[in-house]
Amino acid sequence: MSRSSAFDGADPENLARRASSFGGQAAVYARERPDYPDAAVSWALGPVSGRVPPRVLDLGAGTGKLTEVLLRRVAIADADAAAADAADVVAVEPDAAMLAQLRDRLPGVRALPGSAEEIPLADGSVDAIVVGQAMHWFDLDRALPEMARVLVPGGVLAGLWNLDDDRVSWVDGLKRVAASTVSFTGWRPPEIPLQGTEFHTIEHAEFAHGQRRTAESMMATIATHSHVLTLGEPERTELTARVLDYLRSTPETAHGEFELPITTVVVRMQRR
Repeated sequence: MSRSSAFDGADPENLARRASSFGGQAAVYARERPDYPDAAVSWALGPVSGRVPPRVLDLGAGTGKLTEVLLRRVAIADADAAAADAADVVAVEPDAAMLAQLRDRLPGVRALPGSAEEIPLADGSVDAIVVGQAMHWFDLDRALPEMARVLVPGGVLAGLWNLDDDRVSWVDGLKRVAASTVSFTGWRPPEIPLQGTEFHTIEHAEFAHGQRRTAESMMATIATHSHVLTLGEPERTELTARVLDYLRSTPETAHGEFELPITTVVVRMQRR
């Protein structure tokens, strides 16, 4: 992991295990993880929205959660010929199981194996790169030049993160209850080191989002987090029981479906 990682000071072997842990639960990830709000994606693509259609790379696309939102924007634009924000979408994902889920769920999408450090596209072939819930795993020292290579001048790079809104008291309590012995404390989206790169002008925005959950589906979502995926079975079992007990005994979450409040954080920058 590079000097620009979001996990400064973390054990490199633990990071490697966590980064490669998602494929084993790819189907659950596809079913349980939230998507992204349309407004956040529109803001991310704002600098290139006048290009009709913009060519967009979903990098580290996983099971296609963000890809699906991009395609929804295409459908909206097709229904409204005056819309200028349709997108020509390609997805790139390094994990074979995650990529298989994406291809099964979105068979019409061009979906390629590859990584942020080795993108299987030609120079200057896309107008925008969007990264959903993945940029913190990139080796940014290698990935930033590679992303700049495939972007056109003036193209946009945007990272999106769905964060449970722990300003809400019960969500903060859940975060504490769901912590494990390998959780990262004070996690944050990575700071992007632009000095000496082809990018400039970092901008930030936040968007309200949410997901309907039950105690069981909320636990299923938590079970797709990398720190849980890499736990030994005894601690995973204990954590599951602890979280379910909390959700079933907390007034906001104890009575069937509830809304998980999410803040979608977006960071965008442009290629020189």
